[in-house]
Amino acid sequence: MCFQLFCAILALIMGKKLQKPRGTKDIWGEDQKYFKYVQNVFESVAEEAGFQKIETPAFEDTNLFVRGVGKETDIVGKEMYTFKDKSKNSLTLRPEGTAPVVRAYLEDGMQSLPQPVSLYYFSNYFRYERPQAGRYREFWQYGLEVLGDTSPLVDANIIAVASRIYKKLNIQNISIQINSMGCPVCRPKYIKFLKKYYSGNLSKLCADCKKRYKTNPLRLLDCKNEKCVMIQEEAPQIINNLCSSCHDHFKTVLEYIDELEINYELNPKIVRGFDYYTGTVFEIWNEKDGAQNAIGGGGRYDELVQTLGGPKVPAVGFGSGVERTIDEIQKEGVEFEEKKKVNIFVAQLGSKARKKCFKLLNDLLDAGIGAEARFDKGGIGDQLKTASKLKVEYTLLIGQREAFDGTVIIKDMASGNQEVFPYEKIVKVMQKRLSKG
Repeated sequence: MCFQLFCAILALIMGKKLQKPRGTKDIWGEDQKYFKYVQNVFESVAEEAGFQKIETPAFEDTNLFVRGVGKETDIVGKEMYTFKDKSKNSLTLRPEGTAPVVRAYLEDGMQSLPQPVSLYYFSNYFRYERPQAGRYREFWQYGLEVLGDTSPLVDANIIAVASRIYKKLNIQNISIQINSMGCPVCRPKYIKFLKKYYSGNLSKLCADCKKRYKTNPLRLLDCKNEKCVMIQEEAPQIINNLCSSCHDHFKTVLEYIDELEINYELNPKIVRGFDYYTGTVFEIWNEKDGAQNAIGGGGRYDELVQTLGGPKVPAVGFGSGVERTIDEIQKEGVEFEEKKKVNIFVAQLGSKARKKCFKLLNDLLDAGIGAEARFDKGGIGDQLKTASKLKVEYTLLIGQREAFDGTVIIKDMASGNQEVFPYEKIVKVMQKRLSKG
């Protein structure tokens, strides 16, 4: 009986084949290469701009998101993974990064630090939504949060850092869409205007927008349904209904962005999907796909800290999807050099040589030199084939004679040249050769 048939029969006996849940993916091989590239560039840019890394728990008290993100948002209403633990506590896998950071800011006493506090994260998040290109139920996101500063300069700086991240990633075709959502002073008046306009179009709205009209009117401007998009065109714009404070703040943000010569587009439909946003909001779009493929976004959320039980603390943030960023990198054909970690393969022939090679491998690793071996392969030919597949620069060989003599053969895999060195000198010889590369 062939092995595959045996496995199939065993699977039937044992039950359903084990697979990863829908909307998730294994990150390895080429995917891991791109993840590392995005993470390294993002964290380098963030730390150079003075941000410190934070990692919050993968699950939080459910009320954190109900109160912070908003009970009537799609995330809280439809998409959260919520469960009860053995103590009957209601917990939720984090669907976004800002509310947990604010909770940490309050709980960990960050108010006592010099303000503002600038934090960054690179973490996985969870939302139960329909899986599609670049959208998963477990997804990765990188983000920035600045808490404790009202200055419009902070808004502009977040946008500048976000722009720099994409620039360093060599992503060219992006468009920054920006708007202001006003504040608790001017937004209620605008919502009345908005509802009055939409009241004459209720029969034409999609089912979701009919519900949003009652529960979350600003989200009417964010719908992607074709009929709803047409109705949006004539809707009143919040930017024309800002109070003097919001108007002046937003005007100054734009002036700072202009000073940096960052290209942007005023877009009155940018309202974001969370209740906590106030004032400046923005999104990063692919120029070709537009709103259908927003790579990232953010804005100011001056009310959130107070909403979660703290004092009134101004704040602004930005987040971007890792998978969507990688999609963009691949679409644009961005090339980047991956730093090679393993440069040496250790090969052996014979039991005595195998012991020597095992020690040599660990001597190299202890010295910080990347090296691999395949101790289950007996023939030198098979081992050299493996070394070629791994694309190492050098193979170090120890046979019975070398084991007896206390020597090692260095084989240059590019030229095929071979040299013999005493075992005790081999680590220093390899450090010198690899440093030249």
